[in-house]
Order: sequence, then structure tokens, then C-alpha cells
Amino acid sequence: MKAGDTPAPNPSASGLPRRLSRDRLVVLSALTVLLALTWLDLLRRSDALTPAAVGQHLAMPQTTSYGLGDLVMIAAMWIVMMVAMMLPAAAPMVLLFLRMAERRRTLERAAAPTGAFALGYLLVWTGFGLLATGAQWGLHTAALLSPHAALLSPTAAGVVLIATGAFQFSRLKWTCLAHCQSPLDFLGAHWREGIRGAILMGLDHGVYCLGCCWALMLLLFVGGVMNLAWIAVLTVFVLVERIVAKGRHVSWAAGTVLVLWGLGILTGAIGR
Repeated sequence: MKAGDTPAPNPSASGLPRRLSRDRLVVLSALTVLLALTWLDLLRRSDALTPAAVGQHLAMPQTTSYGLGDLVMIAAMWIVMMVAMMLPAAAPMVLLFLRMAERRRTLERAAAPTGAFALGYLLVWTGFGLLATGAQWGLHTAALLSPHAALLSPTAAGVVLIATGAFQFSRLKWTCLAHCQSPLDFLGAHWREGIRGAILMGLDHGVYCLGCCWALMLLLFVGGVMNLAWIAVLTVFVLVERIVAKGRHVSWAAGTVLVLWGLGILTGAIGR
């Protein structure tokens, strides 16, 4: 090249970093906005449970079945709650997927397959939210729930605590948790190209995540489905269990606490 000539643009040195930065900005912004909207919605719903509203609910017959509109609202609540609780723990996996997609797709957009991966993951928890809606419907019809959708029977609450605690020691729990704690290994073993492949990968990860955390979600019926503080505690625990602390020690410690807590409740219920 002669002196004074302008060098030709190098896509790998200029266009690629800018494109990848935009993809990261899009994904991070989408995750942040989605988390903010879901938690704001949960806050709005919990604020609606004022003492006056609870008192009015207590004055109504507890065996009144939910109507179609009630079921739709409850299903929406569960889906929003699952997104709010599970997306923080899934965010590192989503961001790692984005980095791997960037490297494989060179100048092409990496945000689209990353969004497809997150969609597949959230579809699994949407399905769980619909099942939980059915469970809440049945418990409400049987007059077993408080206005905050917590189990009224101490015996039932104790059984749920013991069962959840015991699950923390199970092989299924560890198998699923090990996949969630090793995102790089998971992506390397399950990688598929394209949007469809990304959705399938998200579904795979969602299934492992569901296998790891489904029992913990049952604790919502102990502390109250719309108890925002209880929701926050479970969210933080899932985050710690999957990201902060590797191994099974946190799971075992939580399982021990839950079993002892449940036994304490059962002992108190029997002594009455």
C-alpha cells in the first residue's frame, strides 16, 4: 500500500465489536426491563391486599369457586411471579449464551437467538405457572387457603415443608442443580444452531431448572402466594443455590432447616 492511501475497513476490527456491543445492550436492557416490570407488577398486586380487602374476602364464602376471569388473573399472576423469581438466576446462563452466539455468528445478530433461548426457558416456567394455578384453584375450592393464598392447615404446611426439605437431598435435585451450576458445560453439551435450536436449548435448560426448583415453589403455599417478602426470600435462595455457592452444601443446609421447621409445626399441631 502506497503512502497516503487509506486502509480498507476491517470488519473484524470495527464492525464486529460495535455490532456485538449493540447485541449486549439489547439483551441486558431486555432482561432489566422484564425484571423491573414483573417485580413492579408483584408489588402492585401485593399492595392490593389491604386489610380492608382481606377482611372483605374473609366475609365471603371460602368455597366459592373461581370464575373464568379469576383463573385468568391468577394464571397471569403465577406466570409473572415465575418470571420475576427465576429470571435473575437464569440471567448468567442467558448472557453466557449471548457470548457463545457472538463468537459463532461473527457479524450476524446474536440478540435474536439469545432471546429465543430465554423464551424457551420461560415457556417451561409458564407451564409450571399454569399447573400452579390449577393447584391454587383446587385448594381454594376446598377452603384450604387464606386470603393471601397460604395453607390454613398447620399440618398441611408442615408436610409441605418436610417434603420440600427431603427433596433437597434427592438425586434428582442434585442432577438438575449440577447442570444449572455449570452453564458452560451445559451450553457446550446442548448447543444447537439457529432460532429453533436456541428455543430447544432454552426448553432443555428450563426443564433442568424446573427439576431443581419445583419443590421450592411449593413453599409459596406455606408463606403465602402473594407474600412479597416470602417471594423475595425464595428468589434470593434460588440465586444463591445456583450461582453463588457451588456444590450441595447450601441445598443440604436448607433441606435440614425445612425438615426441622416442618417437624416443629407438626409437633405443635399434634399438641393442640
